[in-house]
Amino acid sequence: MATSSNAASSAPGKPQGLGKIVTASMAGTVVEWYEFFLYGTASTLVFGKIFFPESDNPLDGIIKAFLTYAVGFIARPVGGLVFGHFGDKYGRKHLLQISILMVGAATFLMGSLPTFGAVGYLAPILLVVLRFIQGFAVGGEWGGAALLITEHAPDRSRGYWGSWTQAGVPGGNLLATIVLWILSGALSDSAFLGWGWRIAFFLSAIIVFVGWYVRTKVSDAPIFKQAQADLEADESKRYGVLEVIKRYPRGVLTAVGLRLAENVVYYVIVTFSITYLSVKVTGVETKTILFAMGIAHAVEFCLMLLWGRLTDVVGRRPVYAVGTVLSAAWGFYAFTMFDSGSTGIIVLAVTLGLVGHSMMYSGQAAAMAEMFPTRMRYSGVSFGAQVSSVVAGSWSPLIAAALLSAYGSSTPVALYVLACCVITGVAIAAARETRGISLHSLDRDDHDRLVAEGVAPAGGIPPVGS
Repeated sequence: MATSSNAASSAPGKPQGLGKIVTASMAGTVVEWYEFFLYGTASTLVFGKIFFPESDNPLDGIIKAFLTYAVGFIARPVGGLVFGHFGDKYGRKHLLQISILMVGAATFLMGSLPTFGAVGYLAPILLVVLRFIQGFAVGGEWGGAALLITEHAPDRSRGYWGSWTQAGVPGGNLLATIVLWILSGALSDSAFLGWGWRIAFFLSAIIVFVGWYVRTKVSDAPIFKQAQADLEADESKRYGVLEVIKRYPRGVLTAVGLRLAENVVYYVIVTFSITYLSVKVTGVETKTILFAMGIAHAVEFCLMLLWGRLTDVVGRRPVYAVGTVLSAAWGFYAFTMFDSGSTGIIVLAVTLGLVGHSMMYSGQAAAMAEMFPTRMRYSGVSFGAQVSSVVAGSWSPLIAAALLSAYGSSTPVALYVLACCVITGVAIAAARETRGISLHSLDRDDHDRLVAEGVAPAGGIPPVGS
């Protein structure tokens, strides 16, 4: 995504050098999510058929594939803990370089795995191991990429600049969708299932190298370097997830609540919808499904930047709230639109779903960065965000598929999405509005709290400015 530097050059409030930071953060994020979402799409189209025993019910293999899909999400908080801890100690840049190499290696090896027919149950076991490694690395990716931008960005436009990181998610998914769409269109079904899908995984080696290389050319933000020096000079100041849970439990719980509906909505749309269309709707081809996903993600990519800018104007909470309301309604009309079997209506249904999701997701990087002081920001952001992935994103395709299998209706799925949106609505109401806040002021407030508690000496307050 090297073009992001140029696209960003005319954007509001751009300080010198920020374009390179945007490129580095976003390039890696696109790579990471290309690979992570490639797995999600392949779980429905491929893995359920080749890595598990055959079954009369087509949903059985898909549900088993979704169980391995969930393993990646279970690994993400673990990755968030480890990467957050060392990212607060050694820097965002170095940990981001490690994460991209790990997820790249795991994804490449997935493309080399033998099938169930060749090695039996060893195939899904190896798939689970690689999925765990992939999820572990991705668990540390998002927080570091978000902070790499938001800690460099001006206070007045942090929402906009942070949305470039968020746009990397639909960007990566769009790239994965395009690759799979080309392969599925160019190959017969037997060739695609036999070996064609592996090409998409092998291609990760190229884009991993590009993302890693770009990240070698940037540096951590001055505010982090200052906090790092402060930690080295004052051993009374601690970092890591235990410290952030102890001192900022409200921020952690708010982050978890905000991410709940956003995670569920996204994975129901981009993963379970593929299952619904391929199993319940007669005559919808794989190419049509991938085309719909591609168009929807292209739209979301553009909207992400628009909503990010809007969060700097009206605030983080109002934009998030509107997105949550739109998402709560999506399940009650989208599946009826899917049932039409019309390509145009299917594209519209998926796109409308991602419009609501983009309003929730666009301002997340800025909003969560503004919840924690610099000394524990990577830990707080990563842990809060990834805990939601375990209870939300990991299980949502599986829960939706199980509800569809049990009731034969999409209504329970819509009610499930609605319930998650209600919980996120509570988190929005409890969240503080942080639009335009100075990250230095958060560090000063944190220092003052430590001084008042007798934990830190009165000196060494971070300087004013941003």
